[in-house]
Amino acid sequence: MLDFQVVTNPALIRDLRRAVGAKWVLDAPEDLIVYEYDATIERGMPEAVVLPDSDEQVAAAVRIARRHNVPVTARGAGTGLSGGAIPCDGGVVIATSRMNRILEVDPENRLAVVEPGVINLDVSEAVAPYGLYYAPDPSSQKACTMGGNVAENAGGPHCLRYGTTTNHVLGLQIVTPEGDLLWLGDKTPDPPGYDLTGLVVGSEGTLCIVTKIIVRLLDRPQSTVTLLAIFDEVDQASRAVSAIIGQGIVPAALEMMDRNTMRAVEEAVHAGYPPDAGAVLLIEVDGLEEETREQADSVRALCDELGARELRIGFSLEDRERLWAGRKGALGALGRLAPSYYILDGVVPRTKLPAVLRGVYEACDRFGFQVANVFHAGDGNLHPNILFDERVPGATQRVLDLGAVIMRLCVDAGGTITGEHGVGYEKRNYMSWIFSEDDLEVMGRVKLAFGTGGAFNPGKVFPSSKGCGEVSSRMKGAIAKAGPDAYV
Repeated sequence: MLDFQVVTNPALIRDLRRAVGAKWVLDAPEDLIVYEYDATIERGMPEAVVLPDSDEQVAAAVRIARRHNVPVTARGAGTGLSGGAIPCDGGVVIATSRMNRILEVDPENRLAVVEPGVINLDVSEAVAPYGLYYAPDPSSQKACTMGGNVAENAGGPHCLRYGTTTNHVLGLQIVTPEGDLLWLGDKTPDPPGYDLTGLVVGSEGTLCIVTKIIVRLLDRPQSTVTLLAIFDEVDQASRAVSAIIGQGIVPAALEMMDRNTMRAVEEAVHAGYPPDAGAVLLIEVDGLEEETREQADSVRALCDELGARELRIGFSLEDRERLWAGRKGALGALGRLAPSYYILDGVVPRTKLPAVLRGVYEACDRFGFQVANVFHAGDGNLHPNILFDERVPGATQRVLDLGAVIMRLCVDAGGTITGEHGVGYEKRNYMSWIFSEDDLEVMGRVKLAFGTGGAFNPGKVFPSSKGCGEVSSRMKGAIAKAGPDAYV
C-alpha cells in the first residue's frame, strides 16, 4: 500500500496561492489527507491541492508545477476504482470540483458543453426539458464527474447498447504539460484527421488535463421496458445472457447479481428477492413502443425456456425504478456483509461467463474470502467484490493477491483487465499480460508526443516494480526504444 509523507515546499505553495487565491490552495496535513485516496484501497499523500475555478487557473497551476519540477495529478470526485486519482509521487493535485458549470446546451444540434467538475447525472437533468439525455451512466453517476468519466472512459449499465464515454464526446479543451490551452475535436461529429479526442478519452490523466467537454446528447426513447428474471443458479442466468444476445436482441442494459449480493440488497432495500435464489438478471429494452414490447416478449420467453423461476416486468417509470432499486443500491448494501470490500473490473467473452464465475468462486474459497458478484453481464464486464476486514493484519495484501488471480482468470479466458474502471495504479503491472513490449513502446511514444514524461499522473497505466514510477526490468527494452522519459 502506498505511504507518502508530506513534503513542504514553501515557494511552490506561495506561487500557487498567487495564481488561484490563498483560500483555494491546501497544504495542511489535515486537509491533504482527504485527497490521499480514491474509491480503491490504496493511499498516497499530495504536497498541495489546488481547487481552480477556470481553465486559465488550471493552466497557471500546471505551469507553476512544471517550474518547480513537481508532478500534477488531476482529480474529479474521487469515485475512481483503479487508483487513478492517487498522487503516487506526491506533487500537486488539481481538483476540478469548482469547475462545475454547464456552459452551453444546444438542443438543435444535440450537444452540450460542460466543465470537468459537472456531475454526470446533472447533465441529463439539465437537458431533460428538451427530451434529451446523456447516455453513459456509471453506477456512481449521482457523484462522479464528467472529467473523471473522460479520463477513465467510464461506462455503466447502459453501455451495452449505447457505448462508453468515448462514443459520446465530440471535443475537449485541454491543458498541455507546458500549461497551454488548446482544443481537440469540435462540435461537428467525426471531423477529418487524427482522432486526438478519442486518444485522450481513457488516457487516465497521463497526457493532459481536460478543462471543457463537448458531449453528444440523445433523444429519450419513446418506450422502455424493464424485466427482472430470478434463477436458481448463476450458470442458468449466464446461459440466458448468451441466449438473449444470440437471438439478436441488444438490450439497453443486461445486469446480473448473485446470491451474496441479493442477500445484502434484500436487507437494505427489501426488493423481494427469494433467499434461496442463485442469481437475478435485470434486462432493459428501449426504443419504439412496438419494438420494446416485442423484445420484452422474446426475452421473457428465453428466460422461461432457460429455467427462470420468476419473471417481473415494469412498464411504468415507477415500476421500472422499483426493479432497478436493488441493482443501484447493491454496492452500498455490501457494507452489511463486511466492513470492507475490494471491487474488481475484468472482461470476458459472454460465453465464458459460467466458467470464469466458477473460477472466481473457487479462488475466493481458496483464499478464504467471500465474494459478491454484481456486473454488466451483457458485455461480459465482471465486478467481483471481495469482502474482507482491512483491520485484520495481512488481509489487504491477501485481497490484492486474490485480485491478481481473478484478473489472470479473465485474461486466460480471452478477456482483459478492465472494462470501465481503468488501469490506474491498481492494474499497471498486469498490462504486460495483454500487451507486448512493442505495444507498450508505442504507448510510451504517445506520451513523448504529448511531451508529458512524468508531469501528469505518474505511476499509472504503465508497468512498474515496487513503487510508483519505478520501472520493472521487463520494461527496460521498451523504454530503450521509446526513450527514458516515456514511463517516468
